[in-house]
Amino acid sequence: QVQLEESGGGLVQTGGSLRLSCAASGRTFRDYHMGWFRQAPGKEREFVASVDWNTGSTNYADSVLGRFTISRDNAKNTVYLQMNSLKPEDTAVYRCARVGYYDGNYYPTNDYWGQGTQVTVSS
Repeated sequence: QVQLEESGGGLVQTGGSLRLSCAASGRTFRDYHMGWFRQAPGKEREFVASVDWNTGSTNYADSVLGRFTISRDNAKNTVYLQMNSLKPEDTAVYRCARVGYYDGNYYPTNDYWGQGTQVTVSS
């Protein structure tokens, strides 16, 4: 398993913004889809967004479409999640992962997986 390092979480008011970062030292994300998942207390893990490292094409959960933007920096081997217009329901632990896709569902492959960063949106 490759450990990913996430940063950028914190406490923000409703309507605010945060940018999360995810990097893997010494590893490349080439040929992979990388993305973000989140999990709030008492809720199931939820796919947030993914990016094809080679092409830059993206996918988003309906709940964040139009508010969140995922991007990548090939030179820095880093994936970002820009979160705007944050809502209290966005409060969760956000984790970076390599993303798989099967039968209409996105899932973390668990070979590239981060510890998570807490995002808290106050009302």
